[in-house]
Amino acid sequence: QLEFVESGGDLVQPGGSLRLSCATSGLPLDLFAIGWFRQAPGKEREAVSCVSFDGTTYYADSVKGRFTISRDDAKNTLRLEMNSLTVEDAAVYYCAASYGVCGHYYYTGGIDYWGQGAQVTVSS
Repeated sequence: QLEFVESGGDLVQPGGSLRLSCATSGLPLDLFAIGWFRQAPGKEREAVSCVSFDGTTYYADSVKGRFTISRDDAKNTLRLEMNSLTVEDAAVYYCAASYGVCGHYYYTGGIDYWGQGAQVTVSS
């Protein structure tokens, strides 16, 4: 069982920055593609970003150039640096892991382990 402790969710003004962190335990992180999904009120959960064990990354078009994902398998941590936040980025962000690598299966919700979620609010 892979477990998560998410942190970093907060209230931020439009244009601001935020860093989400996800500490994992229970299984070796290098077994997994790991990343973030988000869900805003009234909307479906969507893949935001993913990073494979080899460092290959994926970003949703809506966050490209603004968000940066990173992982440290030695420290069992995942981070998401979010810049130039807009109200459209407000959502609950979930750490998510899937055995293997980032790909269509991951992006479409083929997730083996979910975090509990971290609230990101973007408001002036």
